[in-house]
Amino acid sequence: MWPAGNHTFNTEEVCCNNMIETPWIRHSPPEQIPCDETSFPGAAVNVDQPFLTRHAAIVFALKTFAAAMLALIIAVWLDLPRPYWAMTTVYITSQPLAGATSSKAFYRVLGTLIGASATVAILPNFVDAPELLSLVIALWVGLSLYVSLLDGTPRSYVFMLAGYTAAFVGFPEVSEPASIFNAALARAEEISLGIICASLVSTVAFPRSVATAVATRVDNWLSDAWRLSRHVLGGHGSDQAARDQRLRIAADAVEIDTLATHLAYDRTVDFDTARGLRTLHLHMLMLQPLLASIGDCVAALQDGLRTEQPALGCLLDDLAKWVATEGRGPQSADTLRAAIAAQQPKLETGASWDRLMIASLLIRLRELVDISQDCRALRHAIAAGDHISKVELTFGPEAGVAPIRHRDHGMALWSGAGAVIAILISCGFWIASGWPDGATAPMMAAVGFSLFAVQDDPAHSIRSFACWSIVGIAVVAVYLFAVLPRISNVEMLVAMLAPPFILFGILIARPATAFIGIALAITTATLLALQSSYSADFAAFINSSVSYVIGLTTAAVVTRLVRSVGAEWSARRLMRTNRVTLAVAAERRGRRDRTAFAGLMLNRVGLLTPRLATIPESDLGDVDRLCELRVGLNIIDLRRVRRRLAPQTLRAVDDMLDQLAVACRRHSSGPMPPELLARIDLALTEAMTQSDDDVRGDALIGLVGIRRGLFPDALTYQPEFADPSTRRTVAA
Repeated sequence: MWPAGNHTFNTEEVCCNNMIETPWIRHSPPEQIPCDETSFPGAAVNVDQPFLTRHAAIVFALKTFAAAMLALIIAVWLDLPRPYWAMTTVYITSQPLAGATSSKAFYRVLGTLIGASATVAILPNFVDAPELLSLVIALWVGLSLYVSLLDGTPRSYVFMLAGYTAAFVGFPEVSEPASIFNAALARAEEISLGIICASLVSTVAFPRSVATAVATRVDNWLSDAWRLSRHVLGGHGSDQAARDQRLRIAADAVEIDTLATHLAYDRTVDFDTARGLRTLHLHMLMLQPLLASIGDCVAALQDGLRTEQPALGCLLDDLAKWVATEGRGPQSADTLRAAIAAQQPKLETGASWDRLMIASLLIRLRELVDISQDCRALRHAIAAGDHISKVELTFGPEAGVAPIRHRDHGMALWSGAGAVIAILISCGFWIASGWPDGATAPMMAAVGFSLFAVQDDPAHSIRSFACWSIVGIAVVAVYLFAVLPRISNVEMLVAMLAPPFILFGILIARPATAFIGIALAITTATLLALQSSYSADFAAFINSSVSYVIGLTTAAVVTRLVRSVGAEWSARRLMRTNRVTLAVAAERRGRRDRTAFAGLMLNRVGLLTPRLATIPESDLGDVDRLCELRVGLNIIDLRRVRRRLAPQTLRAVDDMLDQLAVACRRHSSGPMPPELLARIDLALTEAMTQSDDDVRGDALIGLVGIRRGLFPDALTYQPEFADPSTRRTVAA
């Protein structure tokens, strides 16, 4: 097996959207997970194998190298035209967790087939017009990148790969369009071989289950949530530590959702376990805004809570102890629900503001008991392997749907347009110069722009990738012209390749160095271009390497000029989007699933949190990032009583919601206008006149939540007892 003289590059996925799954476990390593009810089926760690757990990076590196050599040898044995594609695919596909490797492998095969098919359809029709062909391929890459960014899940890998696979297959074959089908078929065969080898070794040789990582994250998330619950119930929910923890668990919930998508590809996890995790995740989403609302109510009542409401103070203490003991204390969930119901005040006409706040707090406390009990029941059922349908849930989302993810059409379109520009510039240079090896430049421009488009400032990552690729080129030069000519058999080749590629695997397995390891491994495997005979040419190697770097440089420059934005810019854009979403909820009168709304808003909080961490000096740090979420959920809750409200009350509520929608669209950030506070107070006054106790109570609770969410520092609401003939009227 020797390097070919004609290099066709396949340097790809480095940090595409949610697809580079280096070890996610930040809280505790897998070996610390107790093999009891806190672990998922098949997720137990064998503590009798300390080397496999403490040296997971070395094990992963050895497995990946073995899979790469297996793929290379089989590809040569089958006489495939470019066997090094199979070797490179192993390093692209392999992940530390077996389920992640399998899912990525599936997505890669599908994306490759789509991209290769598109190339076969495009190239013969435009081969006589190189400028038009460049435009069509560039548009295909841009469109695929746009769809990929909108998807926002590991599945997005399919669309991204379908895009730049067309560039990889099409550009090198423009001079021989008749061979395009064979080239596309060869790429599909060799990539499939690499995927099969990577998946086989990952799942057979000391596999690390995705369920282990998910179980660790879920258990730690729940522990953090119970800890935050105790802070909130103790009146410390507004402390900076509690606020930071609240945002951290919101970000962790997004990561858990990403990890959970790989469970379907983990052979140790059955379908029912995956469905149970999805149900648990929906409950976890609702816990976040619930704790924020409880903390707000406790803070509003803090001054007289212990002195004027001693029974309520004792209830909060009992609930905090119940949460701390995870339901194993003297208090039971049913006992706490009875205590909450006993203290629920009757919201008669003219009820005081404190009474409204107490009623709202008690309703949220009941929901906290329900969600907490359900989370524990689901966790234990998953650990025991029980069927999820047998678990009796107290708190049920309005619809069993998966959370909706944030989609930024503007940024996705902007990124796709940037990719088109970078490819066209590279193609223009290639066509104008007549450079035989110039095809590599637009290929790498497509890859560089696609891989990092999910970042706020991709230019930095593209430059870093280019720099480490240059290091990889130096390694290739040493092997290509100093080491490989002296090798006479396969055994010697494997032995000589082992040191650098095992090192690359160790780097990939460690989060801090994963980027470096992937760049070095893929660049080195591709540029070596190992085949069955040695035919390396120094001039061809230099030309290909220069074209390679030019393509990445073009992507970096175009990204810097037309695409890069700062973290603060993105954070403000997310906040503006939250206001618009809240406006839509108000305009639609809350006609949206409660869990879907919470999932969307919390997904944005998860995206917002790491960005704010990079701009600590910004004024955005003091913004309540759950405000719009809490207000939106109260708007949705108001929907339940809309049809039972009196016409005058309904008109006041609808006018308030219209004013709220206008204010959200006009004020993308900062405080709301005081006129909106007056509308909310007027709606509260009208709600007081409802004759039905249940309707009056539900309407008041929703309006109180909206008022506290938008105007937490406003003066206490004072009920109005004016005669109907002199009462303020709602503007038309």
